[in-house]
Amino acid sequence: GEDVVLVARHMSPGARKALSEGGLNWADESGAAEISIGPIVISRTGSPKKVDKTIKRWSPAVISVAEALLCGTHGTQSATQAATGLSAGSCTNALHFLSEQTLVESKAKRGPASARYVTNPRALLTAYAEAVAGQPPGIELQAGVTWQDMLSGMAELGRHFDSGEIGWAVTGTAAAAVIAPYLSSVARVTVYVDAQSIAELQALASSAKLRPIQDGRLMLKPFPTGAVQHLSNVIDGLHIAPWPRVYADLLGEGVR
Repeated sequence: GEDVVLVARHMSPGARKALSEGGLNWADESGAAEISIGPIVISRTGSPKKVDKTIKRWSPAVISVAEALLCGTHGTQSATQAATGLSAGSCTNALHFLSEQTLVESKAKRGPASARYVTNPRALLTAYAEAVAGQPPGIELQAGVTWQDMLSGMAELGRHFDSGEIGWAVTGTAAAAVIAPYLSSVARVTVYVDAQSIAELQALASSAKLRPIQDGRLMLKPFPTGAVQHLSNVIDGLHIAPWPRVYADLLGEGVR
């Protein structure tokens, strides 16, 4: 009947128009309402609740921006956006979070001097590595390989990935052996690849004629952040993850 009022958490503009044209009473939690019952007429536009988009923790976006800053990326929204592939809003919020954590500073709130700069690289690296360690474990696929030289074998596999335009980057012990060759041998290789699901990891392994096997010496994992993919470098024929991620992954592997 005419004394019925339809109530919802949020009425979209389209829903409001349809209900009003149909002569139906309605109201939502923003305070907006169109009600006409007898002599009582209520018409309010309401005040939509503002969503707090402030980052309050080390999110994947913050981790990605921190990786970019540690690699020397200029501390602006545009520079970090180019380095990470994140949206402008995500980069701005991440830089704000790092400022609140006193890990970066700026000389001005606006203008050319508003770029953030790292005040204490060691403190940022430590906080970043702890944040990486605190992330939930992602998907992975272990594969068996018969390579005698793990780095040469990975370089050959990398050429296969390159031919298919598949992004990849070595991390952990294998990457450290290339960046700072203190290790005499590499027994396992962990490589990030451009994949989003276990099915895609299995398809990549199948395309390279790799057989999934428990405790295999090759570990395939999706890129954890856009920065890891964007900031990878090619050294001796190998795509190497950016050094902050290699450092964090070494800690995860228990390597000093």
